[in-house]
Amino acid sequence: MKDQISFIPIGGIGDVTRNMYLYEYQNEILIIDCGLGFADETMLGVDLLLPDISYLLSTNKKIIGMALTHGHEDHVGALPYILPQLAKKTGFSFPIFAGPLTAGLANEKLNEFGVPVRVKTVDYENGEIKLGSFTISFIRVTHSIPDSSHIFIKTPVGNFYHGSDFKFDLTPFDGKKTDFLKISKAADQGILCLSSDCLRAEKEGFTKSEQVLAENIEKEMRNCEGKFILTTYSSNISRLNQAILASKKLGRKVAFVGRSLINTATIAQKLGYMKLDRGMEIDVHEIRKYKDSNLLLLVAGSQAQENSALSRIVNGDHKEVSISSKDVIVFSADPIPGNEVSINSLIDSIAKKGARVVYSQITDDFHVSGHGSADDLMLLMELAHPKKLIPIGGTFRQMVAYKNLAKRQGFDDRDILLLEDGQEIIFTKDQATMGRKISIKNVYVDEISGEELESFVIRDRQKISKEGVIIVVAEIDSQTGQIVDYPTIISRGLPNQENRTANKKVAKDIKDGFSTKKGRVTDWVYIRKKIGEIAEKSVFKHLRRRPLVLPVIIEV
Repeated sequence: MKDQISFIPIGGIGDVTRNMYLYEYQNEILIIDCGLGFADETMLGVDLLLPDISYLLSTNKKIIGMALTHGHEDHVGALPYILPQLAKKTGFSFPIFAGPLTAGLANEKLNEFGVPVRVKTVDYENGEIKLGSFTISFIRVTHSIPDSSHIFIKTPVGNFYHGSDFKFDLTPFDGKKTDFLKISKAADQGILCLSSDCLRAEKEGFTKSEQVLAENIEKEMRNCEGKFILTTYSSNISRLNQAILASKKLGRKVAFVGRSLINTATIAQKLGYMKLDRGMEIDVHEIRKYKDSNLLLLVAGSQAQENSALSRIVNGDHKEVSISSKDVIVFSADPIPGNEVSINSLIDSIAKKGARVVYSQITDDFHVSGHGSADDLMLLMELAHPKKLIPIGGTFRQMVAYKNLAKRQGFDDRDILLLEDGQEIIFTKDQATMGRKISIKNVYVDEISGEELESFVIRDRQKISKEGVIIVVAEIDSQTGQIVDYPTIISRGLPNQENRTANKKVAKDIKDGFSTKKGRVTDWVYIRKKIGEIAEKSVFKHLRRRPLVLPVIIEV
């Protein structure tokens, strides 16, 4: 058999989130990223989504290491959920590497969850890291969070360039530019395949620099007569720094509101990625001591999460912060797909309070994407000069748009590989072919318990929300197999008239269904199933509904 490398995405293909990618050589696996997904309004009672690591738990191959590209939740957020599962199989036996800020954010999360693992910090100026048959190096790139990386992976078969989220920002706010020289040196060694961010492949030109926002934030803050409230992703440190700089010029105190933002700010200040002059920062409990016109509040909850700080403020449930008509609230973040309805509802609620609210649908002055547009993506193709291309981190239409860009750059159709999660690509020195298709399922995290949920639980919740629930409590004589009396019907989520119909007609149909039953009961599972089937047919016949039916059997 030829020497070969397998590339297997188990999250992040056809989706913006849950980024997790496997590179396999013989019996070794290198993992890139370990990210979360976010629930939409159809996923009732769900907080988060995780990559499906069933394959990693079942394979006999050895995990030899993990590399994290940057500190966004969709690339590192699943670590405290995934690592304990992998530990049951491997122990915490493989090293994890990341840049300084990424490692700091990841370690804080792991510490919060009590996971006894620490991500190791890499120095961009240092050389290569040997992991089994793999050799990796980190290449600094610009994105909407400082300290973002691409990973150059050397293997016995060929070299791979993992180009996760990036844009080519020539004037980044922190002054740390993309290391174009290192990309060129990687290309000089030959790149078999480039896996590239494709989220903004449909947008022409280059993505704007973060630097253009600073002036707009300062201008809006200068004209604000009340509190200036800015909400963005907790990890968007560049945006937070821009607001802090404007606040410094205008003499406003700065308060971080929301646990995720407070944690990020603490880590960023500790590592030198965020600086506030002595006396500038105040605790949220102190804001009543100052005039509204002297305050900048940096608030978590830009995606209108139900229990976020911003949602609680808008709904009047926050102890320290309320909204007045003189306040300005700036949403400095694009909606994550699926969150648009919730965000628009929150914006409406703010508008009702008379405050000025600024968001991306009405102006581009307060947010720029961290993802490269068409010209950024084509420039990386030219710099890396790979033999093969795989678009990652986007929807399928964005993957197709990326393919069209690549064809404009002279790549052949056969060299641009559009995948699905779980689809293996097998690379040899001279070709790439489709391999196995690994089954990938949705893995949900319950927002109350924090435990993983099976998909059938979500289906049941959706059914209850639309059709209601009926509980049938039936007493069965174990000697005769007959129902002792009419069963008790408990229904929820049905109109009053339908409740009465269910109570009367469904109970009668179940009673009649057991009228001819004779003989001792030996199979209680069958009895329970039969009652459920009769109840479901009866409800549909009389009410044209399909509620969730839960039979409860009492043996007498």
